[in-house]
Amino acid sequence: MPNYRRLYVPGGTYAFVVTLQDRRQDYLVRFIDDFWQSYSLIQKELPFETLAITIMPDHLHTVWRLPEGEDDFSTRWKKIKTGFTKAIKHKIELPPANARGERAIWQKRFWEHLIRDEEDFDAQINYVHFNPVKHGLVKNPEEWPHSTYRKWKAANTNTKTNT
Repeated sequence: MPNYRRLYVPGGTYAFVVTLQDRRQDYLVRFIDDFWQSYSLIQKELPFETLAITIMPDHLHTVWRLPEGEDDFSTRWKKIKTGFTKAIKHKIELPPANARGERAIWQKRFWEHLIRDEEDFDAQINYVHFNPVKHGLVKNPEEWPHSTYRKWKAANTNTKTNT
């Protein structure tokens, strides 16, 4: 088993990909309200700023900024995933137990990327928002309902005023 090490930077800005174990499932959009409830609860308990998010049927992409002095994104993800699983476990048929008796709906690990500069930040934001287009779910990111794209675009569009 590889010795995977995460890069923890207090107050860091990170891009994440978090995935369901069974990529054929659509739990994240089918039970979107349950996801948001779990996400919001943990965001209040262990604050972080969501700079962008797109929730796909079987995975999600997001960019977070952690509070100054804090670097524990792993606990936040563990609690979000656990909360969502508890919320939907009576609504779905759980997968068969593995050798350790676990019946997880999430992949154990998640992918994280520490954002290092403005160019990297812009690339990650674009990747998050254009993921539904990449997967052929919509032709334009504005069409995907489970994304911050419209909010982000409105906040980042330069509007000209006539004076």
